[in-house]
Amino acid sequence: MLFLKEPAKNMKKSFFIAFISLLVFISISDAFGDDELQRIQKAYENIRDIRGNFIQKSYIKDLKRTDTYRGQFLIKIPKKLKWEYKGEAPQEVFINDDEIIIYQKKERQAFRGKFDWNTYGQAPIALLSGFGRIQEEFSVSEKDKYLILKPKSPMRGILSVEIEPSEGEFPISSFTIKDLHSNRIEIILKDIKMNTDLKDGLFEPFLPRDVKIYEHNLGD
Repeated sequence: MLFLKEPAKNMKKSFFIAFISLLVFISISDAFGDDELQRIQKAYENIRDIRGNFIQKSYIKDLKRTDTYRGQFLIKIPKKLKWEYKGEAPQEVFINDDEIIIYQKKERQAFRGKFDWNTYGQAPIALLSGFGRIQEEFSVSEKDKYLILKPKSPMRGILSVEIEPSEGEFPISSFTIKDLHSNRIEIILKDIKMNTDLKDGLFEPFLPRDVKIYEHNLGD
């Protein structure tokens, strides 16, 4: 989970890698010959929006511990996202076109800045806007029941993204991001619903008047 005592550093090390990697699969290229990837691509062709629940398990090697978080997410193609953590440290992250807002309810503070699709986009998120193709950015292989994506060039510390396909209507059950420091973030997807006509207003945060807002350049 993202805690913003050191905003830019934490964003780039954990949270962004996790949820941005989820978005990449919205625009998987149809150039793959692999049957499983073709199935995923076909499932995504008619998706306008996605909503569901998630369980996030973050293993931090230096601390030798695994933290578990739960919450909900909304995605509207191509550039709107809401990622909400429940529990003792509630937090909401909104991406609305080129703006990002991270709202920490308990601390009554929010961080707002420009989301630079180019800065974060030479990796997975680029594909949302058609900047690249997965086969150009990743080497793809299979291991047991997983699809393994490995960046062909350095990609903000990502070592690999492992996808666990699903037999259900939504083709992805979970994905795991591993970084160069042996940290690991697993995202398990639950109760997925597609094309429920999500309204734009869902991606606009409601911030109480007493919330302190910090402007921050997230591309730094």
